[in-house]
Amino acid sequence: MPYQLHLTQEPGFLHAVVTGQNDAETVARYLEELRRECIARQCFRLLIEERLEGPRLGTFPVYKVVSEGSERARGLLRAIAYVDVNAAGHLMQFAETVGVNRGLPIAIFATVAQARAWLEEAVRAAQEPAR
Repeated sequence: MPYQLHLTQEPGFLHAVVTGQNDAETVARYLEELRRECIARQCFRLLIEERLEGPRLGTFPVYKVVSEGSERARGLLRAIAYVDVNAAGHLMQFAETVGVNRGLPIAIFATVAQARAWLEEAVRAAQEPAR
């Protein structure tokens, strides 16, 4: 298998750590596996900690993977916090823009701690009674 996925159920969200080789097919495959896991666990907030090795994807492959993944996940996920620990440049901000423009509730973070804090706040906000 070109990637390994380690899942931890946290209070209110699923934390996924993905390792392996970086390529568009790997990213598309692990994103689909995560979509299925969210459905199976009835957990629709997700922290993705990507630790893939190798050259970073180019602009078009990122656009294609995010666009296609957005189609499958739109309306399903409530919050996605994404950390690519090997990111370089501004490509992850581009990925975030593509996802948000397609209705995906995604935010890119530089650290897992920042992503976790954002998700924990989303969980707290969802638990507050409506006024």
